[in-house]
Amino acid sequence: MKVKVAIFTGTRAEYGLLHSLMSDVKASARLQLQVVVGGMHLSPEFGDTWKDIERDGFPIDAKVEMLLSSDSDVGVVKSIGVGILGFADALDRLRPDVLVVLGDRFEALAIVQSALIMKIPVAHLHGGEVTEGAYDDAIRHAISKLSYLHFVSAEPYRQRVIQLGESPDRVFNVGAIGIDHLKRTSLMGRDELSESLQFDLSPPFFLVTYHPVTLAEESPELSFKALLEALDRFPEHKVIITYPNADNGGRAIIPMLEAYAHQSAGRVLAIPSLGFKRYLSVVALADAVVGNSSSGIIEVPSFHVPTVNIGVRQKGRLAAKSVFDCKPEVEAIVGALRHVLTADFELLCQSVVNPYGCGDASKQIVSALERFQPATIVKPFYDLS
Repeated sequence: MKVKVAIFTGTRAEYGLLHSLMSDVKASARLQLQVVVGGMHLSPEFGDTWKDIERDGFPIDAKVEMLLSSDSDVGVVKSIGVGILGFADALDRLRPDVLVVLGDRFEALAIVQSALIMKIPVAHLHGGEVTEGAYDDAIRHAISKLSYLHFVSAEPYRQRVIQLGESPDRVFNVGAIGIDHLKRTSLMGRDELSESLQFDLSPPFFLVTYHPVTLAEESPELSFKALLEALDRFPEHKVIITYPNADNGGRAIIPMLEAYAHQSAGRVLAIPSLGFKRYLSVVALADAVVGNSSSGIIEVPSFHVPTVNIGVRQKGRLAAKSVFDCKPEVEAIVGALRHVLTADFELLCQSVVNPYGCGDASKQIVSALERFQPATIVKPFYDLS
């Protein structure tokens, strides 16, 4: 009998990371893939990205509407509650042998809480990491404690999950799953990409993604305004800006980026979602990736492209030498961009080693899932002593 593996995705970025794993689970003779979709995927405001999942050949087994139009802290809490109600019904119908979730989003916290009470073991990807500027940091560690299997992206993160009381024989260092795409995805060339986006991508250009900081005192509007002013200091560079996620404060940024793109038509493209293939293709051609997305820390260094990491959202993550940190202030961002565009920094990027692995995470995860015997989720607390 096949092991039923439900994989949950709630955001476009998360799906891009999970795509390789979903393909490998689907191809496995021992596993049966179930796809559960919720959150931003089902929102027209964020691009209706559930359609991309189906276009990629993954039938969706459950759609759970949970995202309210409000992105206040109260609105996010209510979205979690709505999600728990929907996930209870979906998991009851699907009854997977194991649920796979990635990262630190509130959508993932909702489904993992449901799975725990329903005695469905959870396999958590990217546990043990630290992002001090977002409440995602606490959510990530909470999901780790609610999970049975752990697939982490680096050895220091493995040690941290063990420090949380998880037994070492259930914590696997497989590297970052997003890097698998570098080996598997055939990237689009500049002309094909320009045609697909209906936007001239002749060099030079920046790729920008900025998400609200949800824990530290960093105003999303003020920080994003500083970023836009800094970009104006590089008029020779075109700009592709992707929408922020659905964290509280994110919707305040969307009209700002849309207005910026409208005022600079031909130079600036604002787009809800690039999709993972176009995203990786744009990264490969960009002069720099700018903002505070985890992708700039984890995947971008493998392209030998510089990252300007703004503010404290990603504070605490392991980072390659191609990642340059700066404050969310105009002059700091301008200085960082000038620095990463120098010949010396370009040379450094060409020799950088990504600390997040070499791109075989999915195969290792599938191998562990194929061996998994989902008899119980009872687990003793592992004491370091």
